[in-house]
Amino acid sequence: MKERGKKRQLTGMVVSDKMDKTVVVKVERLVKHKLYKKYIKRQTKFSAHDDKNICQIGDRVLITESKPLSKMKRWRVSSIVEKAVSA
Repeated sequence: MKERGKKRQLTGMVVSDKMDKTVVVKVERLVKHKLYKKYIKRQTKFSAHDDKNICQIGDRVLITESKPLSKMKRWRVSSIVEKAVSA
C-alpha cells in the first residue's frame, strides 16, 4: 500500500464564527518582493470546519488540510493554539 503525503497545516486567527460548525481563519505569510527584496505581509482567508463550535473570534488556531467538506471548506480546525482574551 502506498503512503500518502503529509497534510498541510497552517496557523491563523479566527475572524468570523457566525456560521454553524464553520469558522473563517485568516492566515498571514511573508513574501519577499522580487525587485526591492523587502518582505511583504500577505493574507489569505480559509473556511475551516469546527465540528464542536468551540472557536471564537480572536482565537489562534491550527488548521489541517482535508477532503472537500462543502463548496468552500477544505480545512479542519485541528486545535486551538491560543484562546482570545475576553474583555
